[in-house]
Amino acid sequence: MNLQEVFDSYQENIAPTYTKVPLVFVKGKGSRLWDIHHKEYLDFFPGWGVCNLGHCHPKVVSAIKDQAPKLIFVANNFYHLAQAKLAKEIVYWSYPAKVFFCNSGAEANEAAIKFSRKFGKGRYEIITFDNSFHGRTLGALAATGQKKYQQGFEPLPAGFKTVKFNDLEAVKNALSDKTVGIMLELVQGEGGINVADKDFVLALRKLCDEKKLLLIIDEVQTGIGRTGKFFAFQHYGITPDIVTLAKSLGGGLPIGAMLVKKEIADTLGPGMHASTFGGGPVICKAALAVLQAVQKEKLLANCRQMGEYLKAKLLALKDKYSIIKEVRGVGLMLGVELNSPGKVIVEKCAGQGLLINCTHDTVLRLMPAINVKKKEIDRALKILEEALK
Repeated sequence: MNLQEVFDSYQENIAPTYTKVPLVFVKGKGSRLWDIHHKEYLDFFPGWGVCNLGHCHPKVVSAIKDQAPKLIFVANNFYHLAQAKLAKEIVYWSYPAKVFFCNSGAEANEAAIKFSRKFGKGRYEIITFDNSFHGRTLGALAATGQKKYQQGFEPLPAGFKTVKFNDLEAVKNALSDKTVGIMLELVQGEGGINVADKDFVLALRKLCDEKKLLLIIDEVQTGIGRTGKFFAFQHYGITPDIVTLAKSLGGGLPIGAMLVKKEIADTLGPGMHASTFGGGPVICKAALAVLQAVQKEKLLANCRQMGEYLKAKLLALKDKYSIIKEVRGVGLMLGVELNSPGKVIVEKCAGQGLLINCTHDTVLRLMPAINVKKKEIDRALKILEEALK
């Protein structure tokens, strides 16, 4: 197919649920992508963080090739090796827990919501936060603290109270005898790269312990090294009751997971929840390769070092250009808030071969692969500065 034939097929055959950028990519390697015309792009927003290791990481590709000829699918009422190994690895790097596998972040958050209601035995309300984003399915959408995503889909499921982020008093005021949990992202991605204060998170953990509430941490975007630690909650010195994962866990393949503290994990028994394709052999083998790469290639350290380097360079740009209002974030999950809409900057960068994102109209999001190199950051910043000029 040529470029126009691709565009025509999308127009005729694919539901228009995404605002499309007029680029057709045919190849990816590391932090680089090539379009149908063989033009090279530097990808500093690889699929909302799905490709934490960049595109087509050799270990992930090898794992898929190894598993696919042996066993692609097996129903979850049987056992298989890759799922057993992956669950053990995730628990090793997190805390004593049990894992439920599914296919996406929204599914993982839906599982957390269902688990909470079963655990609550009549308590069902979950407190969430302004500017949060937890997914597009109805339960996850109701938990999301952004009206723009909810409009047109009412009535949404009841049982969610949304309060101001980093405001402990607002949380306390929202408590009732029906409250069962508090759900938050430690770094709000779609919300504009807003970072939870450490004292706030510690106070939430204490509050949940006192009130026998579940502390649910959505690590769909922050998990598996994005912030410089395996999980963002490890920056805060807490142990959540539930953690949800997805995006980067599969190295590009679809997977979601819910971790639940071991002492309460059996709240959901056989037949209470399921996901047909969750944790299949190929995807689990790929995810094991992701975890292996993060460890063996010392990517957590690289994320911290390159994150500090990138953030320092962005702060230097802030000093030069008044259009930049603030730079914030953790590790390689950084936001550049502008004094004006960022769409034009994103478009100018794409025209020069750099892919970034804009959220909340004015916040540029830079989330390069955690194995990004210094020379790639320098190249990206040169393009970004030209766009800012």
